[in-house]
Amino acid sequence: MTPGTKTVVYPVRDLAQAKKLYGTLLGVAPSMDEAHYVGFSVGDQEVGLDPHGHSQGMTGPVSYWHIDDIKETLRSLLDAGADEQQPIRDVGGGTLIAAVKDADGNTVGLIQSP
Repeated sequence: MTPGTKTVVYPVRDLAQAKKLYGTLLGVAPSMDEAHYVGFSVGDQEVGLDPHGHSQGMTGPVSYWHIDDIKETLRSLLDAGADEQQPIRDVGGGTLIAAVKDADGNTVGLIQSP
């Protein structure tokens, strides 16, 4: 699979308020509505709300690149000079995420579906 961004996650402090705002903006109900994450599917795009994002170092929205091999991609990005921001972790159902920062401080998210 060619990597592509399909998921943008916003860190939020008030999940209920953010869910209402983004539901209004996107014109759809959440496709996933849990206490730890709310996601909206709009075509091929996923817009996520993470109530724990700020405590995990998120300072703004993060685009997640969908990739096939998160371990290999993470290793390659670190070898290319990225700094690890978030190690690989399972966020449920076998979905793995990780994040790095580039030399300019931009966060690059990685996501591997099961």
